[in-house]
Amino acid sequence: MKKAVCIISGGMDSALSAKMAQEEGYEIIALHFNYGQRTEKKELACFRKIAQSVGAVEQYEIDLPFFEQIGASALTDHSIDVPTGGLEEGVPVTYVPFRNGIFLSIAASVAEKHGAQALFIGVVEEDSSGYPDCRQSYIEQMEKAINLGTKDETHIHIKMPLVALKKSQIVAKALEMGVPLQETWSCYKDEEQACGVCDSCRLRLRGFEEAGVKDPIAYADQ
Repeated sequence: MKKAVCIISGGMDSALSAKMAQEEGYEIIALHFNYGQRTEKKELACFRKIAQSVGAVEQYEIDLPFFEQIGASALTDHSIDVPTGGLEEGVPVTYVPFRNGIFLSIAASVAEKHGAQALFIGVVEEDSSGYPDCRQSYIEQMEKAINLGTKDETHIHIKMPLVALKKSQIVAKALEMGVPLQETWSCYKDEEQACGVCDSCRLRLRGFEEAGVKDPIAYADQ
């Protein structure tokens, strides 16, 4: 049985990415990171439901408290407000420095341990917040570095099936494949009801609107 390590944040992008791995016939090893993000508990609960929905054979929940110590992001530093004024150009203050590089490095360790052939990550470049560590060119270079830094018999392919999709396409594909979108979470700020005004909520809502369907989760302002 071919194996894939799937990084699953609890959001709809990584949920769809994991579902696509399952549909490709991979045995799923689900991987989640708690890094002091504002919605850590909610994301973890969503991860567990998503991992169950794709029949994960193993689950890793890894704590990375040093992200809070580093700070420099509104997601991990509570002295920095999460922007709610609308999508902005450039790299937003919600960017967590080199987060995906660290996630991929740890995922590579898990993949090598299990002899996994693939690593799935739900990065989106075309229709996203503008994070530099979500770029296809970056992920491709990380794959090269990972395979240079592991055993000769280790060959890990990093798959990013959503990287060129728009949010509306992600919504449509997720619905088509039966991804439990009601069990996913995108809000940067709140855990009870999504705020509807942070960058991530705005991108998600726009995706549902353009796809012509209603988002199944509850929003504070709706």
